[in-house]
Amino acid sequence: QVQLVESGGGLVQAGGSLRLSCAASGRSLSNYAIHWFRQAPGKEREFVATIRWSDGRAIYQDSVKGRFTISRDNAKNTVDLQMYSLKPEDTAVYYCAAAIAYSGNGYNSPDYWGQGTQVTVSS
Repeated sequence: QVQLVESGGGLVQAGGSLRLSCAASGRSLSNYAIHWFRQAPGKEREFVATIRWSDGRAIYQDSVKGRFTISRDNAKNTVDLQMYSLKPEDTAVYYCAAAIAYSGNGYNSPDYWGQGTQVTVSS
């Protein structure tokens, strides 16, 4: 079992920045990747970014490339999502999730989810 707890959400004006953090516990993450997903009201949950724990390889959704950065801290067992140049359309509940690491250029479906943290970007 992997337990995931998100923090760092809040209200920010368009063009601002916010940093989300995901604290993982329960087992070694060496074979896992940590994803960030988001779900806006009335929309399906969508992939945002992922980072493979073993080597830090990251993949981003096209709409956040150049604005969001995902990173991991091995010592703290945390994964952060630094978000810059935020837009109203980034408003959503953001979830971190853990999945068995994918060896190629993609990602596996998550096995574990956090409870989510709200990000609201005002125009």
